[in-house]
Amino acid sequence: MANAKRPAQNRPAQNRPAQQRIDPSRVQRAGKSGRPGGQPPRVVVKKATARDWIGGARLRTLPLAVAPVALGTASAYLVSAPGWHWVRALLALAVAVGIQIGVNYANDYSDGIRGTDKFRVGPSRLTGSGAAKPRTVRTVAFVFFGLGGIAGLILVLRSGQYWLLAVGVVSIVAAYFYTGGKRPYGYAGLGELFVFVFFGLVATIGTTYTQVGAIPVESVASGVAAGLLACAVLMVNNIRDIDQDRLANKRTLAVLVGSRAARVIFAVFVIVPFVILFFFSLLYPLAPFVYFALLAAVPATIITFTGKTAPEFIIALQLTSLTALLFGLGLAAAIAF
Repeated sequence: MANAKRPAQNRPAQNRPAQQRIDPSRVQRAGKSGRPGGQPPRVVVKKATARDWIGGARLRTLPLAVAPVALGTASAYLVSAPGWHWVRALLALAVAVGIQIGVNYANDYSDGIRGTDKFRVGPSRLTGSGAAKPRTVRTVAFVFFGLGGIAGLILVLRSGQYWLLAVGVVSIVAAYFYTGGKRPYGYAGLGELFVFVFFGLVATIGTTYTQVGAIPVESVASGVAAGLLACAVLMVNNIRDIDQDRLANKRTLAVLVGSRAARVIFAVFVIVPFVILFFFSLLYPLAPFVYFALLAAVPATIITFTGKTAPEFIIALQLTSLTALLFGLGLAAAIAF
């Protein structure tokens, strides 16, 4: 019987199909048998509530959409106060928010179906926890991508810059394939590059250009600062998940460089925007007040350097996101007024 197949329970663990991680907090017993040898209780996963769907949007990341639009609008106002368009600014904000929420749901879907989220230690996800069907999560992601795309189309029509349609399409495609598709580049250490380009340079410069048809140096410099702070938010999130991502073969930049180097890179992402702020301070009297954002940035950096548990890194993520919002809105006000 040497050629007989081994029973399934004796197969090597690496050859067994991955099991979806079910969030224990979402499990309830649907019934049980009181007789010995009867059927075991049937496990039912609680369906996602409205609160869960709102959580899936990851609202704490929305400052990464708001900050570059505020900075781009302020730069447009600087170039031509009578020429800036508040309607176009709101449309640019709708584009940024739509893509941001869309990419959050798309990540939830992609990481969930890959089994990546079964290793996570942070807040549970809709797909990975079994609270929502993968198809539903993917549909919601496409809805927000569509809403952002519609806002972008209207913005292009109002500005007359039709070539920006290509930029919009590339932005949405890049957002989906961050963790989607067969070869997601977010699994190859390129997530920070995507965030820097699209939630820094493209969002800021694009907002300015669609309003006044010009790209002042303030728009570029502030876009770099916004992009780096967005990278810092992503980095601290990936530092939190570094061990779990390594198990899931998700090769983020944090996984590739290691925990210690990732913490140093995080600090660089946070510090450089404040170096850029120094040059703004030489030109704009209100710009020095933006240094008050360090009240959030410094604790975030300290926690990131010393943190060991998931809750600590979640606090650092929230503080970093707050830093991005305070920096973006504060510098925007300094430029415009």
